[in-house]
Amino acid sequence: MFGDGVARGADVESLWRRDQGTRCEAKSCQTEEISTVEVAVQSHSSRDAGMQTDQSEESIQDLDLQKEAPVDYAGLLSFLQGVEDVVIKELNKNWISHAFDGFEVNWVDQNETVSCLHNLSYPEAQDQKLQVTSISWNATGSVVACSYGRLDDGDWSTEKSYVCTWNLDRRGLNPKCPDLVVDVPSSVMCLAFHPSQPSLIIGGLYSGEVLIWDTSRIEDPLIWRTGMTDDTHTDPVYQVDWLQDSKHSHHFQILSVSTDGKILVWQTERDGQLTLVEGFALVAQQIPRSMKLKKRTRGETAVGVTSLSFSHFDPSVFIIGMEGGYSLKCSTAVETAAVPRTGSSVPLKAPAQFAFSPHGGPVYCVSCSPFHRNLFLSGGTDGHVHLHSMLQAQPLISLQLSKKYLFSVRWSPVRPLVFAAATGEGEVQLFDFGKSSQKPAVSIKQASAQTPVYCIEFNIKQPQLLAAGDASGLLKIWQLSSDFIQQGPREMNHLEQLANEVTD
Repeated sequence: MFGDGVARGADVESLWRRDQGTRCEAKSCQTEEISTVEVAVQSHSSRDAGMQTDQSEESIQDLDLQKEAPVDYAGLLSFLQGVEDVVIKELNKNWISHAFDGFEVNWVDQNETVSCLHNLSYPEAQDQKLQVTSISWNATGSVVACSYGRLDDGDWSTEKSYVCTWNLDRRGLNPKCPDLVVDVPSSVMCLAFHPSQPSLIIGGLYSGEVLIWDTSRIEDPLIWRTGMTDDTHTDPVYQVDWLQDSKHSHHFQILSVSTDGKILVWQTERDGQLTLVEGFALVAQQIPRSMKLKKRTRGETAVGVTSLSFSHFDPSVFIIGMEGGYSLKCSTAVETAAVPRTGSSVPLKAPAQFAFSPHGGPVYCVSCSPFHRNLFLSGGTDGHVHLHSMLQAQPLISLQLSKKYLFSVRWSPVRPLVFAAATGEGEVQLFDFGKSSQKPAVSIKQASAQTPVYCIEFNIKQPQLLAAGDASGLLKIWQLSSDFIQQGPREMNHLEQLANEVTD
């Protein structure tokens, strides 16, 4: 029924292709041809012009006419003579007016920001886990020095330490490479630049010795030292200072404070030695009695002195902080001899005159106000800062700033109501009594992991700078905002009110 077969193919010729080929046309779509034209710019003509406006000759002539316009000097004189009496009368009224008494124009925006300007360190000291024990600015305010040592524990002679300086105005400052490094055989506990000679600096050692360096001498900066004599302190030196010679105003003596209970005054000699010229001793027997002070051991027991601050108004008056928690008002103009003590080449005097209500632990810092003769601050290991008047035993204000130690407190050199404090939690706190007497205006985190801040110093020449050193060996330079360096119009009145408060 079905069988295989092959059918012939059929070809169908395309008429459309044949027609297109005849006309030599190729079309791939049904749309008509689109015509395009390429052009570089849309404008057909252009011209160059040096400026958009030309000064015409007419305008030049107008300017010349304005310059040559005559001035009616006679009319101007007549006008000034007519208003002279009225103007002078108003000026005289303003002259005797008290409407703006105490007002000061401040063109700087007020803010309370504090920024970190420099992080300074000496890696070799940090490798030895040394701490920044003290800070000082030189006389120009451009160089900062710090001492490295230990405040938690130390060694009398075997542990090497350093004094480092940085010039913050130097171009290309390297924060980890000090301009000068002085190697010291014993832990340096304190230092102080000379108040007028920028290159001289004194340091007190854990061994009890006092040294003076000249930082301009790179090879051998040590120029004076007390040596280890019978006059040398037998305990660590916790503070040194320059004391103006009462007989020669341009000469300075060196003062040192130690926990051996002695405050010693030294002078320089040509042989490179510091010789003792005056001394004071603190013994428990001669501390002034006060009914409100707790009982203490009486007798010829030396009382360790940890800090000292001179009055800015009376150079013979100074405040000391003691290991027993007391602050004492003292005087250099005393004649009372201390309880006889052997080993000193000069007789020692008893300087204490008045005792203040104690802290709950040793007092490590005292600071007399630069703006009021009776006010001073004290801070101790109980974490409290006391604002004291020298006229009464009880503090005017007591603030707990830390649950740990307070190692340093400093009045601002330019703001009567501002002070800074360094805490054991690694904070630098700035207080402004003009804003609050209970809480800080700014709390700065100096270091992590609650590393204690041991020392702070304001820069007198550049008051916007505050230096702080901590237990990790880091020295930070903080830049204060205008609010902490611009004195308010009635700030002194507020300070006087604080000083006049009487406590029960």
